Amino acid sequence: MNNMKLQLKIWRQKSATSTGHFETYTVQASEHMSFLEMLDVLNEELIHKKEEPVVFEHDCREGICGSCSMVINGRPHGPNKGTTACQLHMRSFKDGDTITIEPFRAKGFPVIKDLSVDRSSFDRIIQAGGYISVNTGQAPDGNSIPVEKNLASKAFDAATCIGCGACVAACPNGSAMLFTSAKVSHLGLLPQGQVEHKNRVQGMVAQMDKEGFGMCSNTGACEAECPKEISIENIARLNRSYMASMFTTDK
Repeated sequence: MNNMKLQLKIWRQKSATSTGHFETYTVQASEHMSFLEMLDVLNEELIHKKEEPVVFEHDCREGICGSCSMVINGRPHGPNKGTTACQLHMRSFKDGDTITIEPFRAKGFPVIKDLSVDRSSFDRIIQAGGYISVNTGQAPDGNSIPVEKNLASKAFDAATCIGCGACVAACPNGSAMLFTSAKVSHLGLLPQGQVEHKNRVQGMVAQMDKEGFGMCSNTGACEAECPKEISIENIARLNRSYMASMFTTDK
């Protein structure tokens, strides 16, 4: 087992209204640890010293939930493409490295404490239209509505978005267009989602703007940093759908 000694520069902030700052820590880690396990080791040491541990979010630790939102050396989720912070392993770093860790920074993601940010704005965007209304009753047969293979594949690709917010953190404008377009696409490409599609687009875009996210300027940073590699083709699709919805609105 190869151990390494690392210097961590971690953003510490007590609350959304307090002034934050970087603090430097030294930690011993194994190359086989995940990045979050390395932070666990640091927190155990801090607790042993009766110091306050670093607050960060986690849940599944399997790249599914999107909770482990942090910027590592200037990149959301760290240096590896298509990888969440919980899937990042310490073998991606070298003995003696200095690692800078900070929260996602965007108006729509206010800091709760340290590395934890409030991403409930994404929930409100989904609540504004990210659903399909159906009549209650017995579930329909799985093959009762045929779906063209190409559309099904595109809808499934969009549905892999885990809502982590890396797209917002990577965007110089703090835009949530990749997230919103993925949610619009994965429902709007399916026949079940067509009935409410125009109202869905208008509602989710309006809520996105209300939450304070910036405008998309097509830099492509969102796609490059997305751990699920969601394509910016979804943004183009959202723009087309939004323009179309301005001329005809669902009743």
